[in-house]
Amino acid sequence: MALENPQRYTVTAALIYANGPIHIGHIAGCYLPADIYVRYLRSTGKDVAFISGTDEHGVPITIRAQKEGITPQQVVDKYYVQIKQAFEDFGISFDIYSRTSNPIHHETSQEMFLNLYNKGYFDEVVTEQYYDETAGQFLADRYIVGVCPVCGNENAYGDQCERCGSTLSPTELKPPLRSMLSGAQPILKPTKNWYLPLDRMQPEIEAYVNSHPEWKTNVAGQCQSWLKEGLKPRAMTRDLDWGVKVPLPDTDGKVLYVWFDAPIGYISMTKEWAEQQGHDWERYWRDQDTKLVHFIGKDNIVFHCIIFPAMLMADGSYVLADNVPANEFMNLEGDKISTSRNWAVWLHEYLDELPGKQDVLRYVLAANAPETKDSEFTWKDFQARNNSELVAIFGNFVNRAVVLTHKFCDGKVSGPCEYTDYDREVLNELAQFPDRIGQAIAGYRFREALSGLMDLARLGNKYLAETQPWQVVKTDPARVKTIMNVALQIAANLSVVCEPFMPFTAVKLKTQLGITEHFNWTNAGRADLLADGHAIGQGELLFAKIEDDEITKQVQKLHDAKRMNELATKAVPAPKAEIAYDDFAKMDIRIGTIVEAERVPKSDKLLKLKVDDGFDTRQILSGIAKHFTPEELIGRQVTFLANLAPRKMMGLESQGMILMAEDRDGSLALLPPHKPVWNGGTVS
Repeated sequence: MALENPQRYTVTAALIYANGPIHIGHIAGCYLPADIYVRYLRSTGKDVAFISGTDEHGVPITIRAQKEGITPQQVVDKYYVQIKQAFEDFGISFDIYSRTSNPIHHETSQEMFLNLYNKGYFDEVVTEQYYDETAGQFLADRYIVGVCPVCGNENAYGDQCERCGSTLSPTELKPPLRSMLSGAQPILKPTKNWYLPLDRMQPEIEAYVNSHPEWKTNVAGQCQSWLKEGLKPRAMTRDLDWGVKVPLPDTDGKVLYVWFDAPIGYISMTKEWAEQQGHDWERYWRDQDTKLVHFIGKDNIVFHCIIFPAMLMADGSYVLADNVPANEFMNLEGDKISTSRNWAVWLHEYLDELPGKQDVLRYVLAANAPETKDSEFTWKDFQARNNSELVAIFGNFVNRAVVLTHKFCDGKVSGPCEYTDYDREVLNELAQFPDRIGQAIAGYRFREALSGLMDLARLGNKYLAETQPWQVVKTDPARVKTIMNVALQIAANLSVVCEPFMPFTAVKLKTQLGITEHFNWTNAGRADLLADGHAIGQGELLFAKIEDDEITKQVQKLHDAKRMNELATKAVPAPKAEIAYDDFAKMDIRIGTIVEAERVPKSDKLLKLKVDDGFDTRQILSGIAKHFTPEELIGRQVTFLANLAPRKMMGLESQGMILMAEDRDGSLALLPPHKPVWNGGTVS
């Protein structure tokens, strides 16, 4: 059952692996919803600890290190700095953004492991695990590759198939298996690890999950699926070198399972923050009046709703999550976001290439948030929402209110002379918006909340369109002062309720309105935020129109990156079957010089070449028109097959074949001798 009237909140956002930059899928699925929620709570006066950081252990780190030829520590140091800076620049307002490689995290994780160990919770189990004899180490699931039993993908990992998304274990893979470390076929070898008996804990876990019927359908459904299938013991240690060391004797080469130590990072980072700020960390984790909320993506539901709660139950001194509002996935331009295929919009690149547009991306991602099902980001939608919503509705209203106030009221707020029935109707409607928006945020319905925010801006636009102060000023200047007062009060309220979604815009708007007071959610809805005689600042556009060429550039960049990645991973063609020397000797390969070149009419592929072969000039047709112009070929020496039987193409006879090399990207290269040789010289 949800906690009512909590005294404080501990809000966590998933610890992302520090093995690469962050993309918009991460932001939309977890970090932006968490930031909106936390900013709203702070504005209502709540005591909040907003915690996150990088997960710096686990196999993805070691895989990245191996790929880049550096150490795991160098990997996490590099990406921690990049990720932390990107979050700051994007306005994600963590109280602390730390890392699981810090000593306080290792100590906290080992302390919890020993507590559970001393209570007798763990089962010591000897099992056979896959071992790479060539590399001399046990293999984590991610280091084992085989055939997916679901879709037949020959490169499925031991923990998941990235083609069909199935969750797997190494024993489910079909042979042949191979190690990602050496390529060798792994063998099974006995090893001891410590298991958390989730099967024996199922009644307690089930009671916890069932006590939260308010959880989102996707979260509850995944939990019930696991419970219905029956929980199984899960190893809390691994045979690896990188990670938090198992704090028991004779356990060299063993570390805590990354999903044991990673969620403990929320606790260790809270400790770190509390020590820095002079707070008592235990109030945020052990006080029953604290509401714990985990923001995650759907791929982490089982860990936050079953495994981590089981660990906390076993420890016995921590509060359990009150809610886990996991989002679905965000797709990109009709395809799944994929870091391995470089099909992503990377946050740090967006911030560099579209400076000052943090709130545009925040707005678009919130409007398309994958709250109940997978959603999609497209650059065209990004442009449309900016131009037709942020510019044309929100920005247009604020700009008109400010400009008209300067024009008709000397840039100052005038006290209302007398409200009309329509004025009172609009102000009554204004008063309802903060509660409507706030309830949606508190209920994790961020798209609905954002829609409410834009409806408030629409109310302002409608009010100005209906009252037409630019016409009324000709006959009733006093009435105009009331109209502009109402419009400015709406704008002032917008500066408060837009802050969770668009914090940079909120600052700009407050500056334009000359607001220096710290208005928060408890002030919102009032019609007297700006007092009589208050001077406003100069008008400035809050949002700028985005032109087609900016969007075209971003779309092209996506496709170029995808293409480059495909080329980088393209395999060299397998060798053809062996031939005898006598077969090769039958080919007469020679050097010649192109003396004439022209396009073949009605063909976009063929060039007609005249080649001096040392005896005469022969005509060769070559399908290289998309790679070379006729002009750049004249005078070039080439390698050609001289004794290929003549053949007709487009009504013309070709007397040989120009030999070319195909590059990784499909482009062609000539094969000239490294120095000029006589025409007709043979290649042997």
